[in-house]
Amino acid sequence: MQFVDTHCHIDFPVYDGSRDAVISEAAIAGVHAIVVPAVTAESWKRLLQITSDQYASQLYPALGLHPCFMQQHKPEDLARLEELLSGEAVCAVGEIGLDLFISDPDFDTQLFFFKAQLELAARYELPVLLHVRKAHDLVLKELRQARLQRGGIVHAFSGSLQQAQQYISLGFKLGIGGTITYSRAKKLRAIVQTLEMSNLVLETDAPDMPLAAYRGLPNRPARIREIAAVVAGLKGVPIAELAALTTGQARALFGF
Repeated sequence: MQFVDTHCHIDFPVYDGSRDAVISEAAIAGVHAIVVPAVTAESWKRLLQITSDQYASQLYPALGLHPCFMQQHKPEDLARLEELLSGEAVCAVGEIGLDLFISDPDFDTQLFFFKAQLELAARYELPVLLHVRKAHDLVLKELRQARLQRGGIVHAFSGSLQQAQQYISLGFKLGIGGTITYSRAKKLRAIVQTLEMSNLVLETDAPDMPLAAYRGLPNRPARIREIAAVVAGLKGVPIAELAALTTGQARALFGF
């Protein structure tokens, strides 16, 4: 079985002493492709270096400005982002979006950067990796206006079934990660059971979003196999079938 981890921050410093081992462990578990989204402009150079080293065939970079780090973003970062998108082998624009869950969100600034990055994704015909909390309807409104050619993924989807269906109608997949392993995630589990598997992709968000069995520990991309097992159980299909379908969908979306 082969898997794609569509959202993993393998560039984060928590992995500096173990990155090679974590990536090798993932490969042994069948994770043959890992999408690595950026969060700030300061991280782009490091991320591109890590994803272009000996693991270039396994790690795929995405570049963007995360809505939870507004204090670190500058308008001139957008010009640098466009320069990189036009010249680097980047698989997506991300992690971008709107977050109204954080304390004191600077909504106007979040919206400015989000809209600008959607424009870049449309211009360079790239999918987007969305971070959305307490803002699904606002994000959907912007997506309808952006007219992206390649859609993207709603990372760590947490909305309603109706919102999920609206994202799907706009060409988006739902990213399903560690949250699905918690028995209390009843709403998400019901949505996963309702939707066709063709609308789902798998992710870990490592080192964040630990699975239920690993609470309090840094997440690892190899654990995508355990996420897949839970999703396969909810859908009533063999894990190999789920792996083949979600992997094919992720590869088609990103073009690798």
